Amino acid sequence: MRKLLFGTMLLALAIVVPIPTMAQVDIRISIPLPPPIVFPAPPEVIVIPDTYVYVVPDIDVDIFFWEGWWWRLWEGRWYRSRYYDRGWVYYRYIPYFYYDIDFGWRRYYRDRNWHGHRWDYRRIPYQQLQQNWRSWQNNRYWERERKWNVERYQPPPPQRRQELRRQRQNEYGRRPDVRKHEQWKREQPRQPQIQKPQGQQPRQPQAQKPQHSQPRQGKPERGEVEKQDRK
Repeated sequence: MRKLLFGTMLLALAIVVPIPTMAQVDIRISIPLPPPIVFPAPPEVIVIPDTYVYVVPDIDVDIFFWEGWWWRLWEGRWYRSRYYDRGWVYYRYIPYFYYDIDFGWRRYYRDRNWHGHRWDYRRIPYQQLQQNWRSWQNNRYWERERKWNVERYQPPPPQRRQELRRQRQNEYGRRPDVRKHEQWKREQPRQPQIQKPQGQQPRQPQAQKPQHSQPRQGKPERGEVEKQDRK
């Protein structure tokens, strides 16, 4: 009888007395990771014309290197890592570089022909990529010195580049795996807001010191494309 009475009192207190920690709900959703790929040696890459995106060309899986990260698309989801063969982490958005890539690059790679021009692509060893990717990008090495190894290379005008980006975005959005993943994201519950316990007085806003904004690096964000904290 005493145990029943004690339990009833605890239940009444839990209902009447606000407990701040009960309002904090942590929702964690498990995202499957892509299957590992075993490389006998660090992979060589090629640079895709009109970009500073590097790709591992000799496997069926799309693995890219861009601005210090390895990127992998698997079942409509994007992952990134500092390593080419491990450490993949789910990336909620579409990396900005992706719509600059011609989706037919594999065909052009096999034919050694980039849109009607001979493409003598250069195979870049892993260590050389790690040592030089930043300076190549900063100095615009591929268009100034090598012309992406495309014979009689002519860069597309800016307006044409934007048109191509829109076309690729539409093509990408129609992929069944991508549509399935986007539907999954929309169905996920939103993170609940933490409610203040009853009787707590709101804090008075404090004067803040003006902050100087830091200049942003890289290309601008557009929609759900590229919302990352570059390191």
